[in-house]
Amino acid sequence: MQFVPKTISENQPEIIPIKESPPPELVTFDVSGMKCAGCAKAVERQLMQHSGVISACVNLAVEVATVECQPGAVDAEALAKKLTDNGFPSVSRLGGNQQEAEAATVERRRQEIRQQINQLSIALILIILSGLGHILGTKAPILSNIWFHWGLATLALLLPGRAIILDGCRSLWRNAPNMNTLVALGAVTAYTASNAALLFPRMGWECFFDEPVMLLGFILLGKTLEQQARRRAASALQALIALQPATARLVDFKLPILDSDSEELPLNLTSELYNPQYIEIPADRVRVGEWLQVLPGEKIPVDGEVCEGKTTADESMLTGESMPVLKQPGDTVAAGTINQSGAIVMRATRTGQETTVAQMVALVQAAQTRKAPIQNLADTVAGYFVYGVMAISALTFLFWYFAGTHIWPSVLLEHDMGHGASGMGHGAWGMVNQLPITNYQLPIIHYQSSVLLSLKLAIAVLVVACPCALGLATPTAILVGSGIGAERGLLIRGGDVLERVHQLDTVVFDKTGTLTTGNLTLTDYLPIFQNSDWDLNSDINLENRQDVASTIATIDSKLLQIAAAVERGACHPIAAAILLEAQQQGLPLLPAEDFYTEPGLGVSALVEGRRVFAGNAAWMSEQGVAVAAEFLESCKGKTAVFVASGGVLLGVIGLKDTLRPDAKAAVERLREMGLRVMMLTGDTEEAAAVAQQQLGLAAADVLAKVRPDGKARAIASLQAQGCKVAVVGDGINDAPALAQADVGIGLHCGTDVAVETAQIVLMRNALMDVVESIDLGRATFNKIRQNLFWAFVYNTLGIPVAAGILLPATGILLTPAAAGAFMAFSSVSVVTNSLLLRRNFRA
Repeated sequence: MQFVPKTISENQPEIIPIKESPPPELVTFDVSGMKCAGCAKAVERQLMQHSGVISACVNLAVEVATVECQPGAVDAEALAKKLTDNGFPSVSRLGGNQQEAEAATVERRRQEIRQQINQLSIALILIILSGLGHILGTKAPILSNIWFHWGLATLALLLPGRAIILDGCRSLWRNAPNMNTLVALGAVTAYTASNAALLFPRMGWECFFDEPVMLLGFILLGKTLEQQARRRAASALQALIALQPATARLVDFKLPILDSDSEELPLNLTSELYNPQYIEIPADRVRVGEWLQVLPGEKIPVDGEVCEGKTTADESMLTGESMPVLKQPGDTVAAGTINQSGAIVMRATRTGQETTVAQMVALVQAAQTRKAPIQNLADTVAGYFVYGVMAISALTFLFWYFAGTHIWPSVLLEHDMGHGASGMGHGAWGMVNQLPITNYQLPIIHYQSSVLLSLKLAIAVLVVACPCALGLATPTAILVGSGIGAERGLLIRGGDVLERVHQLDTVVFDKTGTLTTGNLTLTDYLPIFQNSDWDLNSDINLENRQDVASTIATIDSKLLQIAAAVERGACHPIAAAILLEAQQQGLPLLPAEDFYTEPGLGVSALVEGRRVFAGNAAWMSEQGVAVAAEFLESCKGKTAVFVASGGVLLGVIGLKDTLRPDAKAAVERLREMGLRVMMLTGDTEEAAAVAQQQLGLAAADVLAKVRPDGKARAIASLQAQGCKVAVVGDGINDAPALAQADVGIGLHCGTDVAVETAQIVLMRNALMDVVESIDLGRATFNKIRQNLFWAFVYNTLGIPVAAGILLPATGILLTPAAAGAFMAFSSVSVVTNSLLLRRNFRA
């Protein structure tokens, strides 16, 4: 198949500009006291009212608020105090030890769960006693006595229900009602109505003291299960934070200070390796350049480089790769990984918040606080939800009292109240809810009061509504999805990224270092040096010259020396390949200074006082250096690096790259998923054609000889055609395209700027992880949609049923206790559905 390069028109859509202004400051708070989506919305509203705050995002599932503010404009402690004063105890994470802060948060949540379990135990005991009173009846006069049930209801409100009622009342007083407000109103109203029936028996009302008992019991059961599920969902982040070791063993071998380009350590230190003089210090106080000893079985305390010893490292907690990795002098090691087999001495290269595991923690934490745009509707609804429910409850009471019981008088029949077609009446709990006021026989009342019926329906509306399900729909799914990703080395930056991943239809790969290994090898040199002012005679001993071959070898070496001197100032696979070849040939590096890099074109430097340029043909053209057609032809199918100085071509170096082993499989799998796969490269058409044929791509899906700004323009062009584009890259020259794309996917082995720009970071640097990240993104977003669908449908159907819409036709009545059970079930079901995501991504 003949390769036809696709040209990019100069008339391209505007590229999305990247703001040059100083980045906003991010402040994170641990916020407790939030009970539902209404609380989260209230916290966001309070944060946004503070001057200097640009945006605020509150995550109900992890109880964290992230505030984006103008630099230096917000006092974090004052903002935390404001939230605390308004009923949401908050602590700023600024300046604290991350492990200690997380440990305190985990301990606080454990105490909350322990307290909830204690309250639930009391509530269950009260429910059992209440149930026994109904079941045993006259066989246990004490248990069936109405005053005994009054005592149970009173204890339920004063003991397990006390915190719920107080929080609900405080929230209502602060004009920020929440789920507890609805439960408190329902429980207290039921208790008050039953007290009225008890004190004034001639009104003919029934007592339903068991309703607040069962209502509070079901709510506490649901809250406890929900907290446990949320803790499981957050376990991945806690496991990541736990990877960071607490201490490090600082050693001093009294050796010369090493430079990254200097000689390696002498090999006579083995005797000191296992028994050096050392001191233990906190891992977060290690400084770059210090020497650390790590024994077998210990965690690597910081990122660093192995200087002495040989071992294998378990990096599965960072990359998801289960096979141990061999580490020897010169290799890098990451904080949190486990030294398995041998003692080593390492030199710290990145410490504190700069280590790989700390950056992963930061990425996962950020991902869990960023919402998907699909959540905006739920947030908007949640802001007014509780007010709306209270209004519907009031309207329900007014309708049934003034109209409903007159239109359908049969609904007041006592036997219809107890048994509904769906078993949602009192009989659903296997007990008769009519309790005698005293132990004396009273006449049987065949009709129930319209006030009591209207009150029960109003209470059921209050209790059945569940703002929690709306608030937990998105964050729990993101929590689980980001956790699964972190375990597998896939770092997804947030819910907004997941939504964009779900919309993707095109994936564009960079070639060099992404589709290919990036380990270029030199294949040939073609020195020229015609009309050059470089003095080659100083490097060629003409008297001792044996033959022409030695002369050619010397000229080749000189070309390689010059190219290596220039490329030393670059960070690119081409530069690494040229430097490696020079090192393997034992060539000394020429002195060079004043380095300059033009991404996508080449590099330049002053070498021995002369300005030297090394790069592609376009770079030569910009410098006014003519490149003959035969030179281009000689490098067909390879990456050509032209070297020039003083307007004269010194020579050309040919390099070749190989595809990654999983490149073809990844491309084919993406196609099976219905995605269009393209390749974008700054390399020549001939070099691109080789990769294109190996991958089986169409000529129209390959863009060659594209400069970095041209890459961004190419992505913008695809977006202008309606495509949703993901870009996969690893280099500095990929950063503009990664920023322009709907989703940027960066390989962790790439440059820092590419990793920072990307929305998804692949820790294992495996292309099949591109497939898995998109698959995980789609699955997580589908869970978000399922959760939101359930939350909206539940409330849309549950509230009308609780309001009695089915009562006239079918006799179905949802009692307050049954409504409380459904409310608890709705929150638990959303969290459980999110946890089911793990079934699809088992290792």
